[in-house]
Amino acid sequence: MFMTFKVTPINELTNTQPTDLQGLSVELKTVLGEIKSLHISQEASVESLQKTYKEHREVMIEQMCGNLNTYIDECDNNSVDTSGGNEQYLKEEMCRSVLSIVNEFDNITAKELNEMKDEVISIKESVTSSIHKCTSLHNDLSHFHEFVQKIGDNKELCLIASIKCKHIIQQALTLLGKSSKVFNVQSITKHNVRIPSDKGVCYISGICVLPDGQVLVIDWNNQNVKLLNQQYQVVSHWDVNAWPLDICLITPSEVAVAVNTSNIHEVQFITVNQGKLVSGRKFQLQHKCTCITHHQGDLFVTSGQQLYKYSLNGKQLCRLYQDRSAYWSGDRLYIIPSWDQSKLLTLARDGTLLATYTDPALGPLYGQVLVCGRWSSTILQLATLATEEDGVRWPRSVCYSSTTSSIIVGLYGDNNILVFRLLLSQDKDAEDVGDKDDAEDEVEKNGMNLHKVFRRKKLVIRLASAGGLAGWLAGWLAGGRNKLESTSIDIELAKQQHKSGLQEPQYRTILSLP
Repeated sequence: MFMTFKVTPINELTNTQPTDLQGLSVELKTVLGEIKSLHISQEASVESLQKTYKEHREVMIEQMCGNLNTYIDECDNNSVDTSGGNEQYLKEEMCRSVLSIVNEFDNITAKELNEMKDEVISIKESVTSSIHKCTSLHNDLSHFHEFVQKIGDNKELCLIASIKCKHIIQQALTLLGKSSKVFNVQSITKHNVRIPSDKGVCYISGICVLPDGQVLVIDWNNQNVKLLNQQYQVVSHWDVNAWPLDICLITPSEVAVAVNTSNIHEVQFITVNQGKLVSGRKFQLQHKCTCITHHQGDLFVTSGQQLYKYSLNGKQLCRLYQDRSAYWSGDRLYIIPSWDQSKLLTLARDGTLLATYTDPALGPLYGQVLVCGRWSSTILQLATLATEEDGVRWPRSVCYSSTTSSIIVGLYGDNNILVFRLLLSQDKDAEDVGDKDDAEDEVEKNGMNLHKVFRRKKLVIRLASAGGLAGWLAGWLAGGRNKLESTSIDIELAKQQHKSGLQEPQYRTILSLP
């Protein structure tokens, strides 16, 4: 295998590559502010989560104490003759009753508290990891923003700063949920999810993917939740006492299911344990429960017209809006209005409307950020589109699996789910571009030269790294141009620029379906 190298002086690239430092400075400042807001929001989420658990624990303990005091008061009121054997009997009966109350607390309430504690720990670990990423990116963005202000008119320095800053900005946008990756379909497969006990055809109204690749699907028509293995085969199921309408991930092994009928409105928690579904606690709602999603310890539940925010213990925190599907991407909530509207709305965490995206091609909508239109037989990623002509008929639910890089689509009145195996147009990080055995690039001593390496149909610019751009820029600003020639960095050129506007989709690609 031969690899082609082309050496191009950096002064030639400065004539062909745009270096809009003013625009770059504005973009850095904007993203920096968004990362800071996300950081604050995540820290608030951790505090709120811990507060919710503590409050719920105190309420449970107070209830047990209240039950004990109530029983003791009843014993005092009913004690007429406390002499002789009657007194001894009352003491024994009181001990038995107190022991029964304590045992009930241990068997039910303590178990529920332990489940919540495990959830809090798992969610806190995830949020803390995200906070660390925010802190690191915030520091990098701050350094770059400061250096960009001091670069001046040096075109070569402007080019390298622009390239590296774009890379850091892309990492920040990915963390903010604004990645510009485009989905391209590699393969499409069908998988039958009907089981022998099903009484009718499947209506897959919700899909959730666990980090290990297992999939849970909600079968509305047969009133059950099904667990699929990594090969999309049904390995376990759990029967619901009402219509299951939606599902969301709480921890890596626990989900919450929205259950609803005319007189039952509840959220049921289910744990996946060694390939089996185990029902856990649940809480009742005073309104319809049609859709549900989870973000950093907060549950967002819709009644079909209104959007509510709940804590994990079932306490209603506030009412946000009137919509029926939601998805979080850091500090923003994406929701879809009632089924007869072709809109995707963007809300802030407090319910403020930030943007509205309308697409007549969708018709009435069902879904999340990957939006599927049931009546129009359309799937829209704001980047990717599939239509009825491609084989999609009445999609009811859609979910993206980052574990397998697949889109999973549930259908209305169909025993099959569709799995789209994807290829992404961009790798996640610049570090993934080159293999360890890539040829070592060299920087010519007589000038700043870049080596363009064309691999996997991707344009990459690499310089033998030593210390990173921030340290190099600091040295250059302090000591002059000589330091520029003796130090180098790793750089990746993205083929597409990211546009963070929420009103319009960036890409639209037809998915070829069977």
